[in-house]
Amino acid sequence: MLTLKKSLTDKIMGKVKITLVKSGIGYPKNQKATLRALGLRKINASAVVDLNDQIQGMINTVNHLIKVENTK
Repeated sequence: MLTLKKSLTDKIMGKVKITLVKSGIGYPKNQKATLRALGLRKINASAVVDLNDQIQGMINTVNHLIKVENTK
């Protein structure tokens, strides 16, 4: 049997605030596209999104470029 560690969605349900803290310049196209899809276009721009499996995957893809905070 496989043991899977709990994802962020198991710990936090609802909305999260995502802030772009580092530029996507110099990173692969898929990471730049992920930032755009999250609604982050400029440094220090923030977006509040509903947390689901798709958003969690996007966060994991660009976690070195963003900061994630819980919101209510």
